[in-house]
Amino acid sequence: MAEQENRAPMTRAAKKRAAEAAAAAEQSPKKKRVVLGELTNLANVSSQVETQKKKPKGKPRAKRAIVAPNKEEVSKEVSVDEKSDDPQMCGPYASEINQYLRDMEVEPKRRPLADYIEKVQKDVTPNMRGILVDWLVEVAEEYKLVADSLYLTVSYIDRFLSMNVLNRQKLQLLGVSSMLIASKYEEITPPNVEDFCYITDNTYTKEEVVKMEADILKSLKFELGSPTTKTFLRRFTSVAQENFKKSNLQLEFLGYYLAELSLLDYNCIKFLPSMVAASVVFLARFMLDSKAHPWNSALQLYTGYKPLDLKECVLILHDLYLSRRGGGLQAIREKYKQHKFKYVASTQSPPEVPAVFFEDVA
Repeated sequence: MAEQENRAPMTRAAKKRAAEAAAAAEQSPKKKRVVLGELTNLANVSSQVETQKKKPKGKPRAKRAIVAPNKEEVSKEVSVDEKSDDPQMCGPYASEINQYLRDMEVEPKRRPLADYIEKVQKDVTPNMRGILVDWLVEVAEEYKLVADSLYLTVSYIDRFLSMNVLNRQKLQLLGVSSMLIASKYEEITPPNVEDFCYITDNTYTKEEVVKMEADILKSLKFELGSPTTKTFLRRFTSVAQENFKKSNLQLEFLGYYLAELSLLDYNCIKFLPSMVAASVVFLARFMLDSKAHPWNSALQLYTGYKPLDLKECVLILHDLYLSRRGGGLQAIREKYKQHKFKYVASTQSPPEVPAVFFEDVA
């Protein structure tokens, strides 16, 4: 009898633990496979993605004009990074990281041919490339991919097309397979192969996507990590926000918008990622405060570019913003009309950038 009395409390405690565990199991949501809505094929990619549920989360070198810093300038550059509260900016050794990225971005194996459509491709046009990239922006939004995945996807596409002739019917296959690789590289939980098949309206089979994935990896020789415009833009923006009188958040989002617009235009391939990022900062500052000079000595030191170095790229970006280029491609424009991006796609801009702003700063 005494033994039964001693065991009773233990039995009740065990039952209580079991009940608590069962209740916790019922409360925790089960993971469900999300079915995406219909997305039209490449021939009609301008339509918006319809969904019922959201899924969780040897080539020629490009020229770069670098201003050689002296010891005093280097110390200034380091101090800019050390001011940042963001631990990912790696303030104590930011200058070494920056130099490493600058060296990496000019490596021929990481650069696409600036004129690959003219020299390599026979059935792909700049317009087809723009339509593909615009559609991939919708796909990236649908799967909640980080921006780095989108930039790497476009990089893989351009590098692959610089070495391999491709039929236009397989251009969308190249796009989703490149995004699959970029997602595996960047995302914590990348989409499945089946998801990318579905998003193409099952135009391609799982086997075809996996086969193209292998072809891309072999062509790139598994060199997947490359600095992109987004990589440099993070650092340049922090410098651009120093003593800027307008909203820093507005400047940041406008920079993101302009940088993504650059992905649409085939003519931007010839520019190094750091040059595109610097041009984005230049144009964003100009658009938000058109009366002040958008460049200064700190930006020139940190980016390594003078205003005149950026002129061609800035003017292309400005034309993209004003829809003088790629006006029919709407995915990025619609994306940045949202409240979460402060509606920066609706920011007013003067029709021209004054030539005086491309003169050297004091």
